[in-house]
Amino acid sequence: MAASEPSCSLDTIQQEMERLPQGTRRLAVQLRLALSPGWIWSVLTDYDHLDQFIPNLASSRQLWRRGNRVALEQVGTQQFCGLRFSARVQLELNEHPEEGRLAFRMLEGDFRCFQGVWQVGADATSTWLLYDLTVQGKPGMPIGLIEQRLKEDLASNLRGVQREAQRRATAA
Repeated sequence: MAASEPSCSLDTIQQEMERLPQGTRRLAVQLRLALSPGWIWSVLTDYDHLDQFIPNLASSRQLWRRGNRVALEQVGTQQFCGLRFSARVQLELNEHPEEGRLAFRMLEGDFRCFQGVWQVGADATSTWLLYDLTVQGKPGMPIGLIEQRLKEDLASNLRGVQREAQRRATAA
């Protein structure tokens, strides 16, 4: 999904999933909305408060900042068939505000691979928010369950960012 694709109606989520070798999944979710990209960016980079508006994120804490590089520790929680599952990651993010790009990769954590990008942009009709994630579970992780939960959660994560950005824009 890219900004050059034909636009879809506002407030519609587009989602795609790709199955890669060795239990790796690539998921991309895009949302189009009527809101300035600056409001979306301010929410995405409010690292110490992400857990307040992104569902299933139990904690988010900035560990350090070095110019446009930031390290975060995040813990996500899920409910699977009555059991609580949590995963911890330390991420390094590279901020590119002029491009509306926030790239991340796992430094350490509960996955073999967890990397991707948040991308915010605008075209003639709307603002768009893209989340592109490549994830690979550790051996023994039920990738089918993870895949299904991620598909559901990524859309609700974008909605959480949208709600918070709208709240901030209205309060301004």
